[in-house]
Amino acid sequence: MSETNNTHLEKIKEAVHYSDKMSDEEKRSSVKIIEEWVIEDKAMGLLTEQLLKISAGIKPILAELGLI
Repeated sequence: MSETNNTHLEKIKEAVHYSDKMSDEEKRSSVKIIEEWVIEDKAMGLLTEQLLKISAGIKPILAELGLI
């Protein structure tokens, strides 16, 4: 996860925590969703990193096969 995304999500979590307009249940639900976003963002970053590594190895093979 980028540091910027992490910072933004932490600020949102903090705002939810200190909100006086949300019930405790709404706060718990919102924090749970934000934590899921954090996990998804980390997973997407890892997936992107791995795909970039793989693509560097696959491009020459595809070129040799005349597919690109």
